[in-house]
Amino acid sequence: MDPMTKMWVSLIAMLVMGLSVFIITFARTKTTGVLRGTLSFVAFIIMVVGFLGGMAALM
Repeated sequence: MDPMTKMWVSLIAMLVMGLSVFIITFARTKTTGVLRGTLSFVAFIIMVVGFLGGMAALM
């Protein structure tokens, strides 16, 4: 992978992780019950995808 592609992959990974932080913050402050659990789970999955993207950028 060329350096420019690594840069874009890492930038996208950081943005995806930022999205997961926004979702988990929203879920914890504004929602309750099943919706809170669902949003937290979705945020966790998005964070894992961002982590894997970051690891891919390091390779």
